[in-house]
Amino acid sequence: MGSGLGGATRTRRSSAGSRFIKIVVGAVVTVGLWAAITIGLKLPNYMLPDPLSVARALVDHRQMLAINAAVTAFEIVVGLIVGLIAGTATALAVAASTRIKDVVLPVVVVTQSLPVFAIAPILVIWLGFGMASKIVMAALIIYFPIATAYAEAMLRVPSELMDLARLHGASNAQALWLVRAPGGFLGLVSGVKVAATVAPIGAVVGEWVGASHGLGYVMLHANARLQTDVLFAAIFILAVLALTVRSVVDRIVDRLMPWQQAV
Repeated sequence: MGSGLGGATRTRRSSAGSRFIKIVVGAVVTVGLWAAITIGLKLPNYMLPDPLSVARALVDHRQMLAINAAVTAFEIVVGLIVGLIAGTATALAVAASTRIKDVVLPVVVVTQSLPVFAIAPILVIWLGFGMASKIVMAALIIYFPIATAYAEAMLRVPSELMDLARLHGASNAQALWLVRAPGGFLGLVSGVKVAATVAPIGAVVGEWVGASHGLGYVMLHANARLQTDVLFAAIFILAVLALTVRSVVDRIVDRLMPWQQAV
């Protein structure tokens, strides 16, 4: 048993190390191609700044970028938590009742197809220019993949298992918690991973529509002033935030499900 757990731990560490190496190699290749393009084509800085200019912008504006990155990070994390709770609750309700499934699931699927840019201005009107509209925007983008993935996974649990639970005297609620909910856990994990990847989109889109802080706010003002190096610096920080959120989610999944290799 001990050797098995130790082997699983070594496997996870090896997988994490391999992913880190791939990320580093990909980053080096991307920066190299980026530098080659800016040097070879001799593009003006306002069109495409070279990597060194972006690095200088990161250093020169580090305090301003750090403050706004903290705002966006808070919106992403809170939105992820709210979206996870709401999506899980919806999926459980759908799996618990055929009537709820027939009413709620089509609405969730149709609403998911609406472009986020159409929803963001309405949320700003309803909730104002503060953090609330950005958190709700992030939560909405996170909510849909979690709700649909978990609900569909639970509904695919074999009916024989549900019949077996009822045969042993389990109520509908007990069968849901003991059979369907754990049986669809892989779907929940898949939904959370997708949500963690797209989580920054909701916060940034909300900030683009109307905000006084955040990386989206920095991007808009930098673009208006043709400060493309600052714009790229904000994009770089946003990418780091997205990778960090996904990495944290993968680590949590690895601990909860050590037999399941993180994608």
